[in-house]
Amino acid sequence: MAKQDYYQTLGVSKSASAAEIKKAYRKKAIKYHPDKNPDDATAEGKFKEAAEAYEILSDDNKKARYDQYGHAAFEGAQGGGGFGGGGMNMDDIFSQFGDIFGGGGFGGFGGGGQRQARVKGTNMRIRVKLTLEEIAKGVEKKVKVRRKIQAEGVRYKTCTTCNGSGQQMRVTNTILGRMQTATTCGTCQGSGEIISSKPNGTDAQGLVVKEETVSINIPAGVTEGVQLKVGGKGNEAPGKNSLSGDLLVLIEEIQHQTLKREGTNVHFDLYINLSEAVLGESKEIETLSGKVKIKIESGTQSGKILRLKGKGLPSIERYGTGDFLIHINVWTPQELNKEQRQFFEKMKSDDNFTPSPKKSDKSFFEKVKDMFS
Repeated sequence: MAKQDYYQTLGVSKSASAAEIKKAYRKKAIKYHPDKNPDDATAEGKFKEAAEAYEILSDDNKKARYDQYGHAAFEGAQGGGGFGGGGMNMDDIFSQFGDIFGGGGFGGFGGGGQRQARVKGTNMRIRVKLTLEEIAKGVEKKVKVRRKIQAEGVRYKTCTTCNGSGQQMRVTNTILGRMQTATTCGTCQGSGEIISSKPNGTDAQGLVVKEETVSINIPAGVTEGVQLKVGGKGNEAPGKNSLSGDLLVLIEEIQHQTLKREGTNVHFDLYINLSEAVLGESKEIETLSGKVKIKIESGTQSGKILRLKGKGLPSIERYGTGDFLIHINVWTPQELNKEQRQFFEKMKSDDNFTPSPKKSDKSFFEKVKDMFS
């Protein structure tokens, strides 16, 4: 079943401010919170949907990508973890959005505030270069990354600062009386445990660097600058119940030698000689989906554009495929022998060689306008 639009999920417009988005999410989270709706699978599903929508719309970069590409911007590279990848659970939501209520966590409904945070490792970023042919079909790329993982032999003990709760309680005096708030423990970062012993060769957090090959599924139609996410393939974090960071993949497009991309359309300059333009000719053209034969009619003028429908690039939003546009350029010889010069001297005064454009012939600017209409 198709995902609901994130703005509809939270009940806000596309022009909503960050404060309005946060307020809308808070309202949904309270309504569908699992402590308020025990054993209610429908409420839990709506709670997760709201968290997923907020995870995207509260991040300016992710929101911009979603506004441009929709759900397709985050498909094909989730790696089974994180939001949208099928691996989301309540602990993920509580750890990531526990401060949405201003420091007190999601608590207040049946002791939910005592949940320990799941510490998440840092994200990693890489660049992947793609050819136009790879972009046209989509591709699986295998890359080697050096990521931090938990070393074998690391042992943990209960955090003595928070006694394993992952939180520190703070009491402050206000005009309304004494107020108690819970904050994430600064010693264990909310995990409730600290390292008691670790083997040699590890860092202060008990992590070591390991090279790993990661498979990245890149959807067809991606553009320069698009950032994909492979969930859980970033650096690990210390702790038994910690979460791995994500691998963020920035797409770079390798410039093609003969083709030029413009959105989903692809442009190609075809040069023909005077004889081919006058007499007509058949040409074989290499497109992104294979070779095709085109017919150049006799009397073809330089600047004519031939359109191969649907031979361009697919839309990342799956709204169809662009066109392959062939720009005809008639090549004028720059050096002539005596006989060739005599021939063209004679033709120069021939009425058939006198330019006589028809009223129906479109100008260059009209042709360009037609391409994008």
